[in-house]
Amino acid sequence: MDNPLRVLIFGASGMVGAAVLDTCLDDPRVTSVLVVGRSPVGRTHEKLTEIQHADLFDLVPISSHFTDVDACFFTAGVSAAGMKEADYTRVTYDLTLAVAKVLVVVNPAMAFLYVSGAGTDETEKGRSMWARVKGRTENALLALGFRRAVMVRLAGLIPLKGTRSKVALYRWSYRLAWPVLPLVSKLAPSLVTTPKKLGRAMIAAALGEGPVHMNPKDIERLGRS
Repeated sequence: MDNPLRVLIFGASGMVGAAVLDTCLDDPRVTSVLVVGRSPVGRTHEKLTEIQHADLFDLVPISSHFTDVDACFFTAGVSAAGMKEADYTRVTYDLTLAVAKVLVVVNPAMAFLYVSGAGTDETEKGRSMWARVKGRTENALLALGFRRAVMVRLAGLIPLKGTRSKVALYRWSYRLAWPVLPLVSKLAPSLVTTPKKLGRAMIAAALGEGPVHMNPKDIERLGRS
């Protein structure tokens, strides 16, 4: 097999992470998947290994597990709805950088893929709080020194069957929109993508394809592979 991938995933219990995990387990390009999180993902698979770790701000005690990883898919995140900027910054910028700084020390040769959001503000000066914080996070990750760092600017995602958003507002929105989401993903892939396309696009990006700022059109193009 050319360029097999050993993948590390953070946030696999969330809606986005579950979609990426499912694709990685199914894709022959991925030979193993290590999931790190506070709670189990509820899956068993021959490729899958889990480490439950309570404090993701301190990965040093388990850092030896990351030396042989080829790519990290960081899918953890929260909605900014109703959050103050300081709180959103802690769970977006601070947590992401706490993880990335440990990984780049023990294994700078890995690729680091961060699931950001369509509309992220890389100037860090716009009016949208979430977009500024995401932009600051992206910029810091790109400067860390990974072999390859990719910012996955996801728009909408059709949830994997059996999973749902942890945000109540999003759950209601997805429930109302569910009948038309598959059609929207075909007619307007820049607005909504499928779990498999997202996962395939991230695998392709980890292998060196596509730009470092991966917008919805790039996700659609790489996700078709």
